Amino acid sequence: MLIKGILEDEGYATREAANSSQTYMEIEASLPHLLILDIWLKNSAEDGMEILKKVKEIHPSLSVVMISGHGNIETAVSAIKDGAYDFIEKPFKTDRLLLLVRRALEAASLRQENETLRKKVEGPSDLVGTSPVMTALKQALERVAATNSRILLTGEPGTGKDLAARTLHRMSQRAGGPFVVLNCAVMRPDRLEIELFGSAAGEEGAAGTGLLERAHGGTLFLDEVADMPLETQAKIVRVLQEQKFQRIGDADPIETDARIIASSNRNLEQLIKEGKFRQDLYYRLNVVHIEIPPLREHLSDISSLCAHFLDTFSQQSGISRREFLPAAMAALQAYDWPGNVRQLRNIVESVMIMCGGQDNEEGIGVGQLPAEIRGISNENDEGGQNAGSGLMEVISLPLREARETFESRYLASQIRRFEGNISRTAQFVGMERSALHRKLKQLGISDPAKQNDNDKEEKSA
Repeated sequence: MLIKGILEDEGYATREAANSSQTYMEIEASLPHLLILDIWLKNSAEDGMEILKKVKEIHPSLSVVMISGHGNIETAVSAIKDGAYDFIEKPFKTDRLLLLVRRALEAASLRQENETLRKKVEGPSDLVGTSPVMTALKQALERVAATNSRILLTGEPGTGKDLAARTLHRMSQRAGGPFVVLNCAVMRPDRLEIELFGSAAGEEGAAGTGLLERAHGGTLFLDEVADMPLETQAKIVRVLQEQKFQRIGDADPIETDARIIASSNRNLEQLIKEGKFRQDLYYRLNVVHIEIPPLREHLSDISSLCAHFLDTFSQQSGISRREFLPAAMAALQAYDWPGNVRQLRNIVESVMIMCGGQDNEEGIGVGQLPAEIRGISNENDEGGQNAGSGLMEVISLPLREARETFESRYLASQIRRFEGNISRTAQFVGMERSALHRKLKQLGISDPAKQNDNDKEEKSA
Protein backbone atom coordinates (compact mmCIF):
# COMPACT_ATOMS: atom_id res chain seq x y z
CA MET A 1 0.00 0.00 0.00
CA LEU A 2 2.91 2.35 0.75
CA ILE A 3 4.44 1.92 -2.73
CA LYS A 4 1.01 2.19 -4.35
CA GLY A 5 0.35 5.52 -2.64
CA ILE A 6 3.80 6.93 -3.52
CA LEU A 7 3.47 6.04 -7.19
CA GLU A 8 -0.11 7.28 -7.53
CA ASP A 9 0.92 10.60 -5.95
CA GLU A 10 3.42 10.90 -8.83
CA GLY A 11 0.73 10.23 -11.44
CA TYR A 12 1.35 6.52 -12.10
CA ALA A 13 -1.58 4.12 -12.55
CA THR A 14 -1.12 1.04 -10.36
CA ARG A 15 -2.64 -2.39 -9.73
CA GLU A 16 -2.09 -4.72 -6.77
CA ALA A 17 -1.76 -8.50 -6.38
CA ALA A 18 -1.45 -10.24 -3.01
CA ASN A 19 -0.03 -13.59 -4.16
CA SER A 20 1.36 -15.51 -7.14
CA SER A 21 -2.00 -16.55 -8.62
CA GLN A 22 -3.33 -12.98 -8.53
CA THR A 23 -0.07 -11.73 -10.08
CA TYR A 24 -0.38 -14.09 -13.03
CA MET A 25 -4.05 -13.17 -13.50
CA GLU A 26 -3.28 -9.44 -13.53
CA ILE A 27 -0.42 -9.87 -16.01
CA GLU A 28 -2.52 -12.04 -18.30
CA ALA A 29 -5.38 -9.53 -18.21
CA SER A 30 -3.12 -6.62 -19.19
CA LEU A 31 0.67 -6.60 -19.40
CA PRO A 32 2.03 -3.78 -17.20
CA HIS A 33 4.94 -1.53 -18.15
CA LEU A 34 6.69 -2.35 -14.87
CA LEU A 35 6.37 -5.05 -12.20
CA ILE A 36 7.48 -4.28 -8.63
CA LEU A 37 7.78 -7.62 -6.87
CA ASP A 38 8.42 -8.42 -3.21
CA ILE A 39 10.49 -11.55 -2.60
CA TRP A 40 8.57 -12.57 0.51
CA LEU A 41 4.83 -13.01 -0.04
CA LYS A 42 2.38 -14.18 2.64
CA ASN A 43 -0.18 -16.85 1.79
CA SER A 44 1.34 -17.33 -1.67
CA ALA A 45 2.10 -20.64 -3.40
CA GLU A 46 5.25 -19.13 -4.91
CA ASP A 47 7.67 -16.51 -3.64
CA GLY A 48 8.87 -13.49 -5.60
CA MET A 49 11.94 -15.23 -7.03
CA GLU A 50 9.82 -18.04 -8.49
CA ILE A 51 7.36 -15.52 -9.93
CA LEU A 52 10.27 -13.57 -11.45
CA LYS A 53 11.59 -16.63 -13.31
CA LYS A 54 8.20 -17.57 -14.74
CA VAL A 55 7.27 -14.02 -15.74
CA LYS A 56 10.60 -13.44 -17.52
CA GLU A 57 10.24 -16.71 -19.43
CA ILE A 58 6.91 -15.56 -20.86
CA HIS A 59 7.59 -11.80 -21.04
CA PRO A 60 11.38 -11.33 -21.33
CA SER A 61 11.08 -7.61 -22.16
CA LEU A 62 9.03 -6.75 -19.02
CA SER A 63 11.02 -4.68 -16.49
CA VAL A 64 10.86 -6.13 -12.97
CA VAL A 65 12.11 -4.42 -9.80
CA MET A 66 12.60 -6.73 -6.79
CA ILE A 67 12.19 -5.52 -3.21
CA SER A 68 12.87 -7.23 0.12
CA GLY A 69 13.20 -6.41 3.79
CA HIS A 70 15.61 -9.31 4.32
CA GLY A 71 17.82 -8.90 1.32
CA ASN A 72 21.50 -9.52 0.98
CA ILE A 73 24.06 -9.31 -1.81
CA GLU A 74 23.56 -12.95 -2.85
CA THR A 75 19.80 -12.47 -3.17
CA ALA A 76 20.26 -9.29 -5.21
CA VAL A 77 22.77 -10.94 -7.55
CA SER A 78 20.48 -13.92 -7.99
CA ALA A 79 17.53 -11.65 -8.85
CA ILE A 80 19.56 -9.76 -11.44
CA LYS A 81 20.74 -13.02 -13.03
CA ASP A 82 17.14 -14.20 -13.27
CA GLY A 83 16.22 -11.09 -15.25
CA ALA A 84 15.28 -8.42 -12.69
CA TYR A 85 16.09 -4.85 -13.75
CA ASP A 86 17.25 -3.93 -10.23
CA PHE A 87 16.90 -4.77 -6.54
CA ILE A 88 15.94 -2.41 -3.72
CA GLU A 89 16.06 -3.20 0.00
CA LYS A 90 13.50 -2.07 2.59
CA PRO A 91 13.33 0.39 4.16
CA PHE A 92 13.99 2.59 1.14
CA LYS A 93 13.82 6.30 0.51
CA THR A 94 11.03 7.62 -1.68
CA ASP A 95 13.47 9.42 -3.98
CA ARG A 96 15.42 6.20 -4.49
CA LEU A 97 12.24 4.28 -5.37
CA LEU A 98 11.00 6.93 -7.82
CA LEU A 99 14.41 7.15 -9.51
CA LEU A 100 14.50 3.38 -9.93
CA VAL A 101 10.95 3.32 -11.33
CA ARG A 102 11.75 6.04 -13.87
CA ARG A 103 14.90 4.26 -15.04
CA ALA A 104 13.15 0.90 -15.30
CA LEU A 105 10.32 2.41 -17.37
CA GLU A 106 12.84 4.20 -19.61
CA ALA A 107 14.71 0.92 -20.14
CA ALA A 108 11.46 -0.86 -21.04
CA SER A 109 10.52 1.92 -23.46
CA LEU A 110 13.95 1.78 -25.09
CA ARG A 111 13.72 -1.99 -25.52
CA GLN A 112 10.32 -1.59 -27.18
CA GLU A 113 11.64 1.10 -29.54
CA ASN A 114 14.65 -1.04 -30.46
CA GLU A 115 12.41 -4.04 -31.13
CA THR A 116 10.13 -1.93 -33.34
CA LEU A 117 13.09 -0.53 -35.28
CA ARG A 118 14.59 -4.01 -35.64
CA LYS A 119 11.36 -5.34 -37.10
CA LYS A 120 11.16 -2.42 -39.54
CA VAL A 121 14.76 -2.96 -40.67
CA GLU A 122 14.56 -6.73 -40.90
CA GLY A 123 11.10 -6.79 -42.39
CA PRO A 124 8.72 -9.70 -41.86
CA SER A 125 10.23 -12.67 -40.06
CA ASP A 126 8.29 -15.48 -41.75
CA LEU A 127 7.43 -16.56 -45.26
CA VAL A 128 3.65 -16.25 -45.51
CA GLY A 129 1.59 -18.76 -47.45
CA THR A 130 0.23 -22.30 -47.31
CA SER A 131 -0.09 -23.06 -51.03
CA PRO A 132 1.71 -26.15 -52.39
CA VAL A 133 4.28 -23.86 -54.00
CA MET A 134 5.10 -22.06 -50.74
CA THR A 135 5.01 -25.28 -48.73
CA ALA A 136 7.61 -26.79 -51.08
CA LEU A 137 9.77 -23.65 -50.77
CA LYS A 138 9.65 -23.73 -46.96
CA GLN A 139 10.60 -27.40 -46.94
CA ALA A 140 13.55 -26.74 -49.27
CA LEU A 141 14.79 -23.88 -47.07
CA GLU A 142 14.47 -26.00 -43.94
CA ARG A 143 16.47 -28.85 -45.48
CA VAL A 144 19.36 -26.69 -46.61
CA ALA A 145 19.41 -24.36 -43.58
CA ALA A 146 20.90 -27.05 -41.34
CA THR A 147 23.93 -27.38 -43.63
CA ASN A 148 26.76 -24.91 -44.11
CA SER A 149 26.49 -25.00 -47.91
CA ARG A 150 26.51 -21.87 -50.02
CA ILE A 151 23.13 -21.05 -51.55
CA LEU A 152 22.05 -19.16 -54.66
CA LEU A 153 18.55 -17.69 -54.54
CA THR A 154 17.04 -16.66 -57.86
CA GLY A 155 13.70 -15.19 -58.83
CA GLU A 156 11.96 -12.14 -60.22
CA PRO A 157 12.23 -8.78 -58.44
CA GLY A 158 9.90 -8.53 -55.46
CA THR A 159 9.49 -12.27 -54.83
CA GLY A 160 11.16 -12.16 -51.39
CA LYS A 161 14.71 -13.40 -51.90
CA ASP A 162 15.95 -11.28 -49.00
CA LEU A 163 13.30 -12.76 -46.69
CA ALA A 164 14.26 -16.27 -47.80
CA ALA A 165 17.91 -15.48 -46.95
CA ARG A 166 16.94 -14.24 -43.47
CA THR A 167 14.82 -17.35 -42.98
CA LEU A 168 17.79 -19.55 -43.87
CA HIS A 169 19.99 -17.71 -41.37
CA ARG A 170 17.37 -17.88 -38.62
CA MET A 171 16.94 -21.66 -39.05
CA SER A 172 20.67 -22.36 -39.30
CA GLN A 173 23.23 -23.16 -36.61
CA ARG A 174 24.56 -19.63 -37.18
CA ALA A 175 21.34 -17.99 -35.99
CA GLY A 176 23.14 -16.54 -32.96
CA GLY A 177 25.69 -14.85 -35.23
CA PRO A 178 25.33 -11.72 -37.36
CA PHE A 179 23.31 -11.49 -40.57
CA VAL A 180 25.10 -9.01 -42.82
CA VAL A 181 23.74 -7.72 -46.14
CA LEU A 182 25.67 -6.29 -49.10
CA ASN A 183 23.37 -4.93 -51.80
CA CYS A 184 25.58 -5.07 -54.88
CA ALA A 185 22.98 -3.27 -57.03
CA VAL A 186 23.05 0.02 -55.09
CA MET A 187 26.72 0.09 -54.09
CA ARG A 188 29.10 2.18 -56.23
CA PRO A 189 31.85 0.00 -57.73
CA ASP A 190 34.58 2.16 -56.17
CA ARG A 191 33.01 1.76 -52.72
CA LEU A 192 31.99 -1.88 -52.90
CA GLU A 193 35.40 -3.39 -52.09
CA ILE A 194 35.95 -1.03 -49.16
CA GLU A 195 32.54 -1.99 -47.76
CA LEU A 196 33.21 -5.68 -48.35
CA PHE A 197 36.84 -6.03 -47.23
CA GLY A 198 37.27 -2.96 -45.01
CA SER A 199 40.22 -0.58 -45.19
CA ALA A 200 43.41 0.07 -43.28
CA ALA A 201 43.74 3.22 -41.19
CA GLY A 202 44.67 6.16 -43.35
CA GLU A 203 43.08 4.79 -46.53
CA GLU A 204 40.60 6.96 -48.37
CA GLY A 205 37.06 6.41 -47.19
CA ALA A 206 35.79 4.99 -43.93
CA ALA A 207 38.60 3.01 -42.33
CA GLY A 208 37.76 -0.08 -40.35
CA THR A 209 36.24 -3.52 -40.60
CA GLY A 210 34.37 -4.60 -43.71
CA LEU A 211 31.23 -6.68 -44.05
CA LEU A 212 33.16 -9.93 -44.47
CA GLU A 213 34.82 -9.39 -41.13
CA ARG A 214 31.57 -8.38 -39.43
CA ALA A 215 29.85 -11.51 -40.75
CA HIS A 216 32.37 -13.82 -39.07
CA GLY A 217 30.47 -16.65 -37.40
CA GLY A 218 27.26 -15.67 -39.16
CA THR A 219 25.89 -15.15 -42.67
CA LEU A 220 26.88 -12.75 -45.46
CA PHE A 221 24.08 -12.12 -47.94
CA LEU A 222 25.28 -10.90 -51.37
CA ASP A 223 22.07 -9.39 -52.73
CA GLU A 224 21.88 -9.03 -56.54
CA VAL A 225 25.35 -10.48 -57.00
CA ALA A 226 25.11 -10.09 -60.79
CA ASP A 227 25.82 -6.37 -60.35
CA MET A 228 29.19 -7.01 -58.71
CA PRO A 229 32.15 -5.75 -60.84
CA LEU A 230 34.27 -8.47 -62.48
CA GLU A 231 37.39 -7.38 -60.57
CA THR A 232 35.58 -7.78 -57.25
CA GLN A 233 34.17 -11.12 -58.41
CA ALA A 234 37.72 -12.42 -58.84
CA LYS A 235 38.60 -11.41 -55.29
CA ILE A 236 35.46 -13.09 -53.93
CA VAL A 237 36.48 -16.31 -55.69
CA ARG A 238 39.81 -16.17 -53.88
CA VAL A 239 38.14 -15.50 -50.53
CA LEU A 240 35.79 -18.47 -50.99
CA GLN A 241 38.71 -20.68 -51.92
CA GLU A 242 41.18 -19.61 -49.19
CA GLN A 243 38.75 -18.44 -46.47
CA LYS A 244 41.03 -15.41 -46.04
CA PHE A 245 41.07 -11.81 -47.25
CA GLN A 246 42.95 -8.56 -46.77
CA ARG A 247 41.70 -5.11 -45.92
CA ILE A 248 42.27 -2.49 -48.60
CA GLY A 249 45.77 -1.09 -48.01
CA ASP A 250 46.79 -3.84 -45.58
CA ALA A 251 48.96 -6.90 -46.27
CA ASP A 252 47.93 -8.92 -43.20
CA PRO A 253 45.49 -11.76 -44.02
CA ILE A 254 42.27 -12.05 -42.01
CA GLU A 255 40.52 -15.37 -41.66
CA THR A 256 36.77 -15.46 -42.21
CA ASP A 257 34.07 -17.96 -41.30
CA ALA A 258 30.90 -16.61 -42.89
CA ARG A 259 28.27 -18.57 -44.73
CA ILE A 260 27.61 -17.02 -48.13
CA ILE A 261 24.09 -16.69 -49.53
CA ALA A 262 23.78 -14.91 -52.87
CA SER A 263 20.75 -13.76 -54.86
CA SER A 264 20.01 -12.58 -58.38
CA ASN A 265 16.96 -11.69 -60.47
CA ARG A 266 19.01 -12.02 -63.67
CA ASN A 267 20.05 -15.08 -65.69
CA LEU A 268 23.61 -15.68 -64.47
CA GLU A 269 24.28 -18.40 -67.05
CA GLN A 270 23.45 -15.94 -69.84
CA LEU A 271 25.69 -13.31 -68.21
CA ILE A 272 28.53 -15.88 -68.15
CA LYS A 273 28.13 -16.35 -71.93
CA GLU A 274 28.25 -12.58 -72.36
CA GLY A 275 31.43 -12.36 -70.27
CA LYS A 276 29.73 -10.29 -67.56
CA PHE A 277 29.88 -12.85 -64.75
CA ARG A 278 32.66 -15.23 -63.76
CA GLN A 279 31.91 -18.88 -64.28
CA ASP A 280 34.15 -19.97 -61.38
CA LEU A 281 32.26 -17.66 -59.00
CA TYR A 282 28.93 -18.98 -60.27
CA TYR A 283 29.85 -22.57 -59.48
CA ARG A 284 31.17 -21.64 -56.04
CA LEU A 285 27.98 -19.76 -55.15
CA ASN A 286 25.58 -22.20 -56.80
CA VAL A 287 26.17 -25.18 -54.49
CA VAL A 288 22.43 -25.25 -53.71
CA HIS A 289 20.06 -23.43 -56.06
CA ILE A 290 16.62 -22.36 -54.84
CA GLU A 291 14.15 -20.57 -57.12
CA ILE A 292 11.72 -18.21 -55.36
CA PRO A 293 8.34 -18.46 -57.16
CA PRO A 294 6.54 -15.39 -58.54
CA LEU A 295 3.28 -14.42 -56.88
CA ARG A 296 1.22 -15.38 -59.94
CA GLU A 297 2.16 -19.03 -59.23
CA HIS A 298 0.61 -18.99 -55.74
CA LEU A 299 -2.33 -16.58 -55.99
CA SER A 300 -4.18 -18.51 -53.28
CA ASP A 301 -1.72 -17.03 -50.76
CA ILE A 302 -2.84 -13.46 -51.47
CA SER A 303 -5.50 -13.49 -48.74
CA SER A 304 -2.92 -14.60 -46.13
CA LEU A 305 -0.38 -12.06 -47.39
CA CYS A 306 -2.95 -9.26 -47.25
CA ALA A 307 -3.92 -10.18 -43.68
CA HIS A 308 -0.23 -10.18 -42.70
CA PHE A 309 0.45 -6.79 -44.29
CA LEU A 310 -2.72 -5.27 -42.81
CA ASP A 311 -1.67 -6.40 -39.32
CA THR A 312 1.87 -5.09 -39.82
CA PHE A 313 0.88 -1.64 -41.09
CA SER A 314 -1.84 -1.26 -38.50
CA GLN A 315 0.66 -1.93 -35.69
CA GLN A 316 3.31 0.35 -37.17
CA SER A 317 1.08 3.29 -38.10
CA GLY A 318 -1.75 3.06 -35.59
CA ILE A 319 -4.28 3.19 -38.45
CA SER A 320 -7.35 1.07 -37.79
CA ARG A 321 -7.33 -2.28 -39.56
CA ARG A 322 -9.90 -2.97 -42.27
CA GLU A 323 -10.66 -6.12 -44.26
CA PHE A 324 -10.77 -6.51 -48.03
CA LEU A 325 -14.34 -7.19 -49.20
CA PRO A 326 -14.84 -10.41 -51.24
CA ALA A 327 -15.06 -8.55 -54.58
CA ALA A 328 -11.81 -6.68 -53.86
CA MET A 329 -10.06 -9.90 -52.85
CA ALA A 330 -11.26 -11.55 -56.05
CA ALA A 331 -9.81 -8.65 -58.06
CA LEU A 332 -6.47 -9.00 -56.25
CA GLN A 333 -6.41 -12.74 -56.94
CA ALA A 334 -7.21 -12.21 -60.63
CA TYR A 335 -4.34 -9.77 -61.20
CA ASP A 336 -1.05 -10.86 -62.80
CA TRP A 337 1.31 -9.15 -60.24
CA PRO A 338 4.36 -8.23 -62.32
CA GLY A 339 5.91 -6.70 -59.18
CA ASN A 340 5.17 -9.81 -57.10
CA VAL A 341 4.85 -9.71 -53.30
CA ARG A 342 6.58 -6.33 -53.04
CA GLN A 343 3.93 -4.79 -55.30
CA LEU A 344 1.16 -6.36 -53.21
CA ARG A 345 2.74 -5.05 -50.02
CA ASN A 346 2.94 -1.52 -51.45
CA ILE A 347 -0.67 -1.61 -52.63
CA VAL A 348 -1.95 -2.80 -49.25
CA GLU A 349 0.03 -0.03 -47.53
CA SER A 350 -1.33 2.57 -49.96
CA VAL A 351 -4.91 1.42 -49.43
CA MET A 352 -4.43 1.48 -45.66
CA ILE A 353 -3.13 5.05 -45.79
CA MET A 354 -5.84 6.33 -48.13
CA CYS A 355 -8.86 4.74 -46.47
CA GLY A 356 -7.73 3.02 -43.26
CA GLY A 357 -8.29 6.08 -41.10
CA GLN A 358 -11.91 6.64 -42.10
CA ASP A 359 -14.40 6.47 -39.26
CA ASN A 360 -16.70 3.90 -40.87
CA GLU A 361 -16.05 0.21 -40.36
CA GLU A 362 -16.78 -0.86 -43.92
CA GLY A 363 -14.25 -3.07 -45.63
CA ILE A 364 -12.03 -2.19 -48.58
CA GLY A 365 -13.96 -2.46 -51.85
CA VAL A 366 -12.96 -2.73 -55.50
CA GLY A 367 -13.38 1.01 -55.99
CA GLN A 368 -10.59 1.69 -53.49
CA LEU A 369 -8.05 -0.47 -55.34
CA PRO A 370 -5.54 1.07 -57.79
CA ALA A 371 -6.61 1.42 -61.42
CA GLU A 372 -4.33 -1.36 -62.66
CA ILE A 373 -5.94 -3.87 -60.28
CA ARG A 374 -9.42 -2.85 -61.40
CA GLY A 375 -8.32 -3.49 -64.98
CA ILE A 376 -8.80 0.04 -66.27
CA SER A 377 -5.29 -0.02 -67.68
CA ASN A 378 -3.39 -3.28 -67.43
CA GLU A 379 -0.36 -3.67 -69.68
CA ASN A 380 0.26 -7.12 -68.20
CA ASP A 381 -3.06 -8.47 -69.50
CA GLU A 382 -1.84 -11.16 -71.87
CA GLY A 383 -4.26 -11.62 -74.75
CA GLY A 384 -6.86 -9.41 -73.10
CA GLN A 385 -7.75 -12.17 -70.63
CA ASN A 386 -8.18 -10.00 -67.54
CA ALA A 387 -11.78 -9.99 -66.30
CA GLY A 388 -11.31 -6.47 -65.00
CA SER A 389 -10.61 -4.95 -68.43
CA GLY A 390 -12.90 -1.95 -68.55
CA LEU A 391 -16.27 -1.36 -70.10
CA MET A 392 -14.72 0.99 -72.68
CA GLU A 393 -13.03 -1.99 -74.36
CA VAL A 394 -16.32 -3.76 -75.13
CA ILE A 395 -18.82 -0.91 -75.36
CA SER A 396 -18.38 -0.61 -79.13
CA LEU A 397 -19.05 -4.33 -79.72
CA PRO A 398 -22.40 -5.95 -80.52
CA LEU A 399 -24.08 -7.55 -77.50
CA ARG A 400 -23.15 -11.15 -78.40
CA GLU A 401 -19.47 -10.33 -78.97
CA ALA A 402 -19.36 -8.19 -75.83
CA ARG A 403 -20.89 -11.02 -73.80
CA GLU A 404 -18.40 -13.56 -75.17
CA THR A 405 -15.51 -11.17 -74.56
CA PHE A 406 -16.58 -10.64 -70.99
CA GLU A 407 -17.14 -14.38 -70.39
CA SER A 408 -13.72 -15.19 -71.83
CA ARG A 409 -11.92 -12.66 -69.65
CA TYR A 410 -13.99 -13.49 -66.59
CA LEU A 411 -13.43 -17.26 -66.79
CA ALA A 412 -9.73 -16.92 -67.65
CA SER A 413 -9.27 -14.68 -64.60
CA GLN A 414 -11.15 -17.08 -62.32
CA ILE A 415 -9.04 -20.01 -63.55
CA ARG A 416 -5.89 -18.03 -62.78
CA ARG A 417 -7.34 -17.04 -59.42
CA PHE A 418 -7.88 -20.69 -58.47
CA GLU A 419 -4.53 -21.72 -59.98
CA GLY A 420 -6.02 -23.93 -62.68
CA ASN A 421 -8.30 -25.91 -60.35
CA ILE A 422 -11.38 -26.55 -62.49
CA SER A 423 -13.47 -27.95 -59.61
CA ARG A 424 -12.97 -24.86 -57.43
CA THR A 425 -13.51 -22.54 -60.40
CA ALA A 426 -16.74 -24.30 -61.36
CA GLN A 427 -18.00 -24.17 -57.78
CA PHE A 428 -17.31 -20.44 -57.48
CA VAL A 429 -18.86 -19.42 -60.81
CA GLY A 430 -21.87 -21.70 -60.25
CA MET A 431 -21.39 -24.17 -63.10
CA GLU A 432 -21.06 -27.93 -63.41
CA ARG A 433 -17.52 -29.09 -64.20
CA SER A 434 -18.63 -30.60 -67.53
CA ALA A 435 -20.43 -27.39 -68.47
CA LEU A 436 -17.37 -25.34 -67.62
CA HIS A 437 -15.17 -27.59 -69.78
CA ARG A 438 -17.56 -27.09 -72.70
CA LYS A 439 -17.66 -23.33 -72.16
CA LEU A 440 -13.86 -23.12 -72.09
CA LYS A 441 -13.67 -25.06 -75.36
CA GLN A 442 -16.34 -22.84 -76.92
CA LEU A 443 -14.47 -19.65 -75.92
CA GLY A 444 -11.09 -21.01 -77.01
CA ILE A 445 -9.60 -20.93 -73.50
CA SER A 446 -6.99 -23.61 -72.80
CA ASP A 447 -8.35 -26.21 -70.37
CA PRO A 448 -5.92 -26.56 -67.40
CA ALA A 449 -6.94 -30.20 -66.83
CA LYS A 450 -6.13 -31.18 -70.42
CA GLN A 451 -2.95 -29.10 -70.33
CA ASN A 452 -1.81 -30.99 -67.22
CA ASP A 453 -2.52 -34.31 -68.98
CA ASN A 454 -0.45 -33.18 -71.98
CA ASP A 455 2.39 -32.14 -69.67
CA LYS A 456 2.35 -35.58 -68.03
CA GLU A 457 2.43 -37.30 -71.42
CA GLU A 458 5.40 -35.19 -72.51
CA LYS A 459 7.28 -35.99 -69.31
CA SER A 460 6.53 -39.71 -69.57
CA ALA A 461 7.67 -39.71 -73.19
